[in-house]
Parts: sequence; structure tokens; C-alpha cells
Amino acid sequence: MREIGTLVCWATPKVNLLVDIQAKLQAGKGAGYARWAKVFNLKQMAQTMNYLTEHGLLEYAVLEEKAAAATTRHNELSAQIKAAETRMAEIAVLRTHIINYVKTREVYAAYRKAGYSKKFLAEHEADILLHKAAKQAFDDLGIKKLPTVKSLQAEYATLLEGKKKDYAEYRRSREEMRELLAAKANVDRLMGYGEERQNDREKEQGQDR
Repeated sequence: MREIGTLVCWATPKVNLLVDIQAKLQAGKGAGYARWAKVFNLKQMAQTMNYLTEHGLLEYAVLEEKAAAATTRHNELSAQIKAAETRMAEIAVLRTHIINYVKTREVYAAYRKAGYSKKFLAEHEADILLHKAAKQAFDDLGIKKLPTVKSLQAEYATLLEGKKKDYAEYRRSREEMRELLAAKANVDRLMGYGEERQNDREKEQGQDR
């Protein structure tokens, strides 16, 4: 806890943020104001105050909670998109292997009937290698029963549609997160809330020793 003029600020202040900020800005207009003004971008601070007012973020705890929630949601969407992209890439590869497997199945069956003849291998090496590569891929993926190409295409389409929706929200959430984090960073820097918390943590660590 520390005093700013007649205001008392806690680590997580509950008083109106705009009152706090205005008091801090007013307090800065004393000795050394020119130096102080260089440290804090006053135009940026005015924009932050407008943002806080427009979004009803008049308590620090609310601002902090909104910033944390926006960050969490942004990270969740990012993870969902990455998971969808990973699965879509897997489907594309698996689809290719299934098509190759089906196209070369008869050639490979004939190769087995020929007793794995070197002559037969030389004549059909490309098809046999494709077939072996497909079988190896199925084994690596632990696939016992092959899915149909149609089912894979349906899954791919569903993932693509979901990714498009997630990405639209992802872009909105990214902008919201950036705005909230920027506003919080400006408030923290001006009011010294981050410094207070760091000092509190250091005191707590000192007491534990």
C-alpha cells in the first residue's frame, strides 16, 4: 500500500481508475514535469482513459480480469486452430496413402504370388514402393481398419469450416487482447501497480526465509 496525494492505492485498487489516473497526472504537473512527461506518453494515456471509459473498465480488478480472460480465450482459439491444421495435414497424407494403397493392391498381391521375385520387383518397383509406404504409414498410425476417402473428406470439410469460424473469432480476440493488455500496461506503468506487486512479492519472500 502507498499514498498518492490524498489517495491510497492497494495492489488491486477498487476505486475508480479514472479518478486515480487523473490524480496521478495532476500530481505530475509539479517540479520536474518536463522530465516526467517524457517518461509517460500523455496522448497515449488519454487514449487509454477513453478506452477504459468506453468499455466500462473503471476498476483495476475488472481490467485485470478482462485482460486475463481475453488472453486465455485467444490462446484457446490459437490451440484449436493449430490442432485443426495438424489433423487436416494428417488427413491429407492419409488420404494420399489410402489412394496409393488401393491403386497398387493388385500389383502387390501379384508380387507376393510371384514369390517376391526380383524380376517382378524391377518391373513394378514404383507401385510396390508406394504400397509398402502406405502400409508402413498405416502401421505407424496404428490403423487396423482403413477409413474411406469419403469419410476423410467429410472430416476435412468439417475441420476447415470450424477453422474458418475460429480464425474469424481469433482475429477479433487478438485485437481485444492487445487493446486490453496495452491499457493495463499503461495503467500499471503510470500508477506503479506492477512495482507495488513486485515489492509485495519480495517482502513475502523475505518473510518466508
